[in-house]
Amino acid sequence: MKTTTNIEHPVAELIRNRKSVRAYDARPIEDEKINSLFEAARWAPSSANEQPWMYLYATRKDQPELWQKLYECLNVGNKLWAAGAPLLVLSLTRARFEKNNMPNGFAHFDLGAANSFLALQAVEMGLQLRQMGGYSQEQARKTLNIPDDFVLGSLIAVGYPGDPETLPEPLRTRELTPRSRRAQSEFTRTEIFQS
Repeated sequence: MKTTTNIEHPVAELIRNRKSVRAYDARPIEDEKINSLFEAARWAPSSANEQPWMYLYATRKDQPELWQKLYECLNVGNKLWAAGAPLLVLSLTRARFEKNNMPNGFAHFDLGAANSFLALQAVEMGLQLRQMGGYSQEQARKTLNIPDDFVLGSLIAVGYPGDPETLPEPLRTRELTPRSRRAQSEFTRTEIFQS
């Protein structure tokens, strides 16, 4: 795998500045900014314009009981740093189309697009977020009473970036290490696959 920490071709500033941070400032996120995060997700593309995503969220300040329930679903490694996030969001998607109850094979793709729009809107407003797969879906489904027709996506920590020095090792080092990505040649092709 070839990795690089450099931007190889021009991309939007929002993309350059997006980072999955672990260190968060304690200050609460303003309600209008939270609303803007979900407004951005609202405008994401989706198969047949189904918009199958759903977000269950809580701020530590205004919904402390729900915030704690979301936090308790996290695995131990994520609890180490996510305790500092003022906003926790569980992303979900409906597994079936509402209009005909047929399976929606693109529901997770659509949720990913909505989460990406949400992430870029966060950067636009001076926030950052980190999506986590490291949580108990079984516990989330049970304690949050999530209906069976929803598939769970990532659990997301959101906040203003904080001081990485507040993180324990090895998280501090990982937070301060420049982002790296596969080179384009690793994931793009201009010819068919060989059998």
